Amino acid sequence: MIDNTEIKDKLVLITGASGGIGGAVAIQFASAGAHLALTYSTNISSLETLASSLKTSFPDLQISLHEVDLTIEESIQKVFQDVKKKHDADVDILVSNAGYGKRISEIWDIPSSEFDKMIDINLKASFLLVKGVVDGMKAQKWGRIIFISSIAAYGAGINGCHYAASKGGLNSMMMNLSSHLAEFNITVNSVSPAMVGSTGMIPDEDSVPGLVETIPLGRLCKPSEVANVVSMFACTGFVTGQSLVVAGGLKHL
Repeated sequence: MIDNTEIKDKLVLITGASGGIGGAVAIQFASAGAHLALTYSTNISSLETLASSLKTSFPDLQISLHEVDLTIEESIQKVFQDVKKKHDADVDILVSNAGYGKRISEIWDIPSSEFDKMIDINLKASFLLVKGVVDGMKAQKWGRIIFISSIAAYGAGINGCHYAASKGGLNSMMMNLSSHLAEFNITVNSVSPAMVGSTGMIPDEDSVPGLVETIPLGRLCKPSEVANVVSMFACTGFVTGQSLVVAGGLKHL
């Protein structure tokens, strides 16, 4: 069993918390007694429903909701200002989960504007989020930074090269940051899942015909299974610079 005592009463910032993975991560951290700052882009109703349920189950927790446009630096900076105002605390744990994944498989079909948007949301936003939390983590000599990457970071998956480039860059940034931040007791890791159901990219098994048949375990990944790995990274302070592939047996190298 994972020892959650280390993250009790910590403040966790989770981007993209209205989606399947983000929501599952929020539930796990709330269950461990962590306070939550949850961001959304457009799906406020889904996040309000989740927050209401969590507040009912865990009335002692502080839970705040924050709108953000991850393509705009000023919008990201405003989130940090709002989180500080709501919680009167620095972020202890960052889960950079929000992502963009419009599926265009072939390079000749990918407009440069689509490449730019993919990099802005899936890579640059995480860079800006880390910049926003790292000073507080350094000051307290404790921090956890966890990126939600993808099997696409290794060149695999069903999306195009623009998505692979954004997630490959994310994993490379994670490894670099882990070496630079270890002296401050800040760990940096990523989860690289594949074929996660109940998400915007893959709502269910029927959304991509024949997909499940290609997965050795014969089913889609559950968002809660990705959240399990996030919790492990948050609670295991001796692991840094690692990306764990959660792919149901799919080959990624």
